[in-house]
Amino acid sequence: MTPRKTKNAAIRFFTFCTKDDGNMTVVGLFSFIAMAAMGSFALDVSNAYASRTHLQTAADQAAHAALYNRYLMDEQSAKVEALAVVNATLPSTVYGQTITAEDIEFGELDDTTGQFIAVPDSLNAVRVQTTFSKARGNALSTYLMKLLGVDEFDITTLAVYTSYQPGCLSEGFVSEGVVDIQSNNTFSSGFCVHSNTNVSLSSNNTFEPGTIVSMPDLADLDLPRSGFKTNDGLETALRSATMNIRILGRIDNIIYQHENPTASYGSYPDPAIAADTPALPDYLINTTPIRSRFKKVTPAEIYALDDNSGQGRVHVINCQGGSGLTIDASAQPLSDVVIISPCEIKFSSGSVIENARIISKSSSADSISSPSGLRVGRNDNCAEGGGAQLITVGGMRFPSDLQIYGSQLLAKGDISFAANASGVQGASLISGGQISGTSNMNMGLCLQGMEDNLTISYFRLAG
Repeated sequence: MTPRKTKNAAIRFFTFCTKDDGNMTVVGLFSFIAMAAMGSFALDVSNAYASRTHLQTAADQAAHAALYNRYLMDEQSAKVEALAVVNATLPSTVYGQTITAEDIEFGELDDTTGQFIAVPDSLNAVRVQTTFSKARGNALSTYLMKLLGVDEFDITTLAVYTSYQPGCLSEGFVSEGVVDIQSNNTFSSGFCVHSNTNVSLSSNNTFEPGTIVSMPDLADLDLPRSGFKTNDGLETALRSATMNIRILGRIDNIIYQHENPTASYGSYPDPAIAADTPALPDYLINTTPIRSRFKKVTPAEIYALDDNSGQGRVHVINCQGGSGLTIDASAQPLSDVVIISPCEIKFSSGSVIENARIISKSSSADSISSPSGLRVGRNDNCAEGGGAQLITVGGMRFPSDLQIYGSQLLAKGDISFAANASGVQGASLISGGQISGTSNMNMGLCLQGMEDNLTISYFRLAG
């Protein structure tokens, strides 16, 4: 019997060694370990990307807040405002110290290389860094990657914001309402025509390469039946865009500032944006207003006011009899003054305005006007200085022979004009209503010599 038992034992042993039952248990175990490792990696990496996005958003918001507030306050105060924005997004009680004042640097952005250069007290650009790090005690903890020996991540993000002035607001026609241009006009490269409503054009206009014609919906472009055939270059110039024309919301503050140059921001018509009001022109040697009353006035009479110290001053002129104020600057250019009047202001034919600001508080459609031949700005081939600004809460109308050189027309209402054929070189027309221009105009570009025009900074993410 013994040999038989030995044989049976051998058979059972052989059978055990050759059976494949349970092999999948081993494979499954290794597969589980591999899947768990990949799952832990995916979970923790996804968390890291989400946390980085959160950090980047906070950095972007802080950079915008810092640069915007830098225009309203000193550097340290602007940093405080930016830190408050980050703390609202990433509360330090939850996320630790993701940002410090030292992580906010003001400076310049190199136009050629795009490199940020730290320059204390700069108004042009800002760089902000936000961080989760071991050094700050707020590194991002992992979940399953701890099994692989990775306990935490360090994450750092950067944001750079820079200030800029939209080209359309520097030189061009910009309006909330329709921009209506008639025929036979030429627009030089770089000139901009923008409407937040739509642009309407007649025939035989020429748009050089580099010209911009924009509106929110290009389907609203109003053309004659000949369409693009009689408006050379228009199709290439078209852009779909909407613009926040911020300077229009500052007109009341601008007027108040000129009348009350030493007043606190709290007394401005709109105190919330009072600090964001453009500076007074540097040709003013005395900002204390001279108050007078005229029906018609010449530059010589204005200069003679205040014991012949009227030049380089702000003049608040009331009109006699409520019939409006006429300024006759046909024999002598009006320059180096600011004139503010609650009345309609009419320039005599052939008047010349250089290095001056003329402001009407009248809300009428013709609050600033001239019958013909008004020249706004010095015809100096875009040299520095000599520009002028006409500003009104109403509208402007110039039916004949308007000339504009390195100057600005800013109105809450409509601007209607007929320009001299070769008399537009460096012009910024900004309207809260409509802009209507007639025929046979050449719109030349300056790119310089417009330093006294009223501007409000815009901000964009640069990196």
